Amino acid sequence: MGQYWGRLNAHRKEVVLNGVRTFAHEENDWWDNVEDSAKESIEKGLQQAKAGNVIAHEDVMKKYKKWLSK
Repeated sequence: MGQYWGRLNAHRKEVVLNGVRTFAHEENDWWDNVEDSAKESIEKGLQQAKAGNVIAHEDVMKKYKKWLSK
């Protein structure tokens, strides 16, 4: 970004900085808007992944290949 910053006039720099400030000060995290049931599913999936209970993408694609080619 450094190479572009020097090309911006003062007004455009201020617009960019205001956008960054707004984003940095946002109080609502997307997680706060997720339903509890979805949070539980996400947490469960993360626990399964940490425990190594995962299936490789390639293996899934092999299993369902017949439906993908239609």
